[in-house]
Amino acid sequence: MTTEAPVHAPLSAAARLRRRKWYQEPRWKRLSALLVLAVVIAQATGVQGVRGDLFFALQENFKGVRIWVCVGIALAVWAVREFGREGVARWSSAVREETGRPVGRPADVRPAQRFSPRTAHVWLPATVARAVRLVTGLFRDHAAYRWTALGALLVFLVFLPMMVATFWQQVMVDQIGMYVLVAIGLNVVIGWAGMLDLGFIAFFAIGAYSSAFWTGGLPVEPPVELNNFLVIPVAVVTCLIAGLLLGAPTLRLRGDYLAIVTLGFHEIVYLIARNWSDFTGGTRGAPGLDRFSVDLGFWSYEWQLDPAPYYWLQLAFVVAIIALFLRLEHSRVGRAWTAIREDEVAAAATGVNTVRFKLLAFAIGASTSGVAGVVYASKQGFINPEQFVVLMSVLALSYVVFGGMGSIPGVVLGTVLLVWLPEYLRDTVDPQDRFMYLGGLLVVMMIYRPQGLLPSRRRQRELRMAEEGRGGADALGAQPGGAQG
Repeated sequence: MTTEAPVHAPLSAAARLRRRKWYQEPRWKRLSALLVLAVVIAQATGVQGVRGDLFFALQENFKGVRIWVCVGIALAVWAVREFGREGVARWSSAVREETGRPVGRPADVRPAQRFSPRTAHVWLPATVARAVRLVTGLFRDHAAYRWTALGALLVFLVFLPMMVATFWQQVMVDQIGMYVLVAIGLNVVIGWAGMLDLGFIAFFAIGAYSSAFWTGGLPVEPPVELNNFLVIPVAVVTCLIAGLLLGAPTLRLRGDYLAIVTLGFHEIVYLIARNWSDFTGGTRGAPGLDRFSVDLGFWSYEWQLDPAPYYWLQLAFVVAIIALFLRLEHSRVGRAWTAIREDEVAAAATGVNTVRFKLLAFAIGASTSGVAGVVYASKQGFINPEQFVVLMSVLALSYVVFGGMGSIPGVVLGTVLLVWLPEYLRDTVDPQDRFMYLGGLLVVMMIYRPQGLLPSRRRQRELRMAEEGRGGADALGAQPGGAQG
């Protein structure tokens, strides 16, 4: 007499295969990444190595307290993230719930129950939320609270150069303002259209050399010399054409393949600027470039070495471009870019002309780099190919990802923070290690908040769907048709 094996035996074996080991849980993966990061930062910022002794730096750095401080900080970050997240989430949800209730008079700010140690977790968020509702309600009644906040921010930015030293004015003009213009354009290509571009700084170089050519700063004489303000539309058109030339042969490429092609495009522009000495000046560059100037006959003004006027000029360009791009984001073109980013095949099936809108993304995104290139060339008064290396493209990409792809406020905030950080550490950190802190911040950010500082709602939804395994939600790595690889 034979006995049959129980039916549930194969099922239990399959369940054991699907079961994760304890070290495969995301919590412990994040801990491992943070510990490795702490060790790398401790080593990179510690004693430098010497010739003839390969292990001198390792021995010295592991003897001191630096590595234990870095490990302690990493463990503290991990513990707060893993074990304090639920409490913070409950508190924030309580604040949001209280904020959503109507309030008509200051008496409504009083909490529903008296404060005591037992009711502190309810009393504090309720009181904060009701105070916020009372303040915002004053503006919401007139539908002007958002414009009031934006106006106050703009006034603060206008007067900001008067509140800081000349060094920080230089930083705001030469780095922050320039990278903000570049990042806003890169956000169109990456954040809205979902096309990974590693050579975007090439358009910035094209704008700068366009300014040098049309103002007579290159070895080749232009047909007519133009004022820098008149060069801006010419540089924008030149970058638009360059964006079309880059986009046309790459329409069938996605993800890593597109990134390699755009990287090659940057190298082509860089090598042309470096080797075509008869036109670009080669490695000698283009010195003595004209600066911005205005001559109305009865009144004239010329921008000089003072960075403050350039800051206000950049601020005007940034505000105008953001206003235009916000209108563009919610237009038919912006919705088409969103459809292409989420699933290009599905977008084409629903009637979206993917060829046209991808070319538009490359061209419109490149236009802001043309403006940034003209301002940069005028401010510096000198350009050469070494100012447009591929590292600048990588930095611009990291700024967009850090701030939040697809979100203009997030991109601007991320760019400002990441450009400010290395300059803030200038007096306390060795120049060779300065970007190590920047890299560590990016690693921590990608572990705990991959959507960025101020992400768009669409991007948050895509990442949430990707974590849940529903569709090819991450546009930069998704396969055509939303297939799962």
